[in-house]
Amino acid sequence: MQATLAGIRILVLGGDRREVEMVRCLAKQGGEIYTVGHGPYPGYANIRQVESMGPFPETVPEVDVVIAPMSYTDSTGKVRAVPEDGVTIRLDDVLLEKFPPGTPLFIGKAVPVVREAALRRGMRLFETAEDDEIAILNSIPTAEGAIQIAMEELSITVHGSRSLVLGLGRCGLTLVRTLQGLGAKVTAAARNEAQLARAVEMGAEAIHLEDLGEVLPDVDVVFNTIPALVLTRELLQKMPQEALIIDIASSPGGVDFQGAADLGIKAILAAGLPGKAAPVTAGRILGRCLPRLILSVLSKD
Repeated sequence: MQATLAGIRILVLGGDRREVEMVRCLAKQGGEIYTVGHGPYPGYANIRQVESMGPFPETVPEVDVVIAPMSYTDSTGKVRAVPEDGVTIRLDDVLLEKFPPGTPLFIGKAVPVVREAALRRGMRLFETAEDDEIAILNSIPTAEGAIQIAMEELSITVHGSRSLVLGLGRCGLTLVRTLQGLGAKVTAAARNEAQLARAVEMGAEAIHLEDLGEVLPDVDVVFNTIPALVLTRELLQKMPQEALIIDIASSPGGVDFQGAADLGIKAILAAGLPGKAAPVTAGRILGRCLPRLILSVLSKD
């Protein structure tokens, strides 16, 4: 693998198995990697634990880039996932003030408190979940993970099932294609006419979101990718009680979950599937895509 990151100092703050694999990938490309909340990486001389340098966060090395997890943080800025127990990482002024203004901060998604703290400290913020290359590649483990849930929860096969996909963005299109490959009878719903035309081109039945009520009485499983309330209680009342809903949209999803529970319809909020269904693949995606972003940002300095 080409050492594209030679001499670039990268600080990785926590993460899950995705970030563990990503660290290995970045190290193989020559990056000088510092980790917080990670265990040792035997065989990698260019990966060092920040905690071994002194108390964290008082001791932070001088770095060129900071990477926070794809799983991002809670509303207070606390990193959701850390490989090693007992390590707390909070993206707040206390930590971010340790980096010079202009330092790039990559994170899956920045909640308001993180965005505001980064702005106050003059850091350059980049939300990696919005990068097209990362998002499209991540749609593959997302689709596989969602279909895996369907296989485990349904009493019928996906083959021949009446599957409805809500939203035809990056994940929705991959879901349609993968479900078709398994022999499902796929209907796709969206507002965008170009997306609906693409669904027709792919061989799926295409309907406008306004017409959802017409197809819901006949569905076996619904996959929602729209991060806004789509399946209201009124629409849920049109669904068979034995139908399954799998919501892969960003929290809080697009389903009235209380309404579904009241109606006896099983609805599962399944966010962050790449890190759960295929963390090594998801980590390699980051290891493949982040060097491009890092080098692009640093080349503008």
